[in-house]
Amino acid sequence: MKYRSDDLTRLMAGAYMRIHRRVDAAMAEQGASLARTKMLLLIERQRGDAKAADLAAWLGQAPRTVTEALDGLERDGLIERTPDAVDRRVKRVAITEEGRRAIAATEPLRHRLTSEIFAPLEPAECEALGDTLEKLIAALDALCEKGDR
Repeated sequence: MKYRSDDLTRLMAGAYMRIHRRVDAAMAEQGASLARTKMLLLIERQRGDAKAADLAAWLGQAPRTVTEALDGLERDGLIERTPDAVDRRVKRVAITEEGRRAIAATEPLRHRLTSEIFAPLEPAECEALGDTLEKLIAALDALCEKGDR
């Protein structure tokens, strides 16, 4: 076997970090923020049903970090928080029209950058990589469900 599991882990982490740095730097040059865009996209996918604690778990960040990010997004009019119908301690987070416009402004840039990153791969390599990553993610999800974190 050419690659051991620790080699694969190192390579995946290295690729992820390089992709993240490249996209973040290029977006910053254009006055956009990858972190802000990722947060808005995640909130939008939840269709008004997001909670700060869920966002923190999905992003692997501390709740306080996410709350501070949400404070900034709310201050800029990109999201709104509303009380939960069942639990008054919980606030639901939803994207605003201004938030949707912010996504619309940054998504073409993010898509162009990610297309450039994967351009060296042949279509069949992209398919194989996607299939492999989906299989790995499913296996990791199953491990987490069994409690083998």
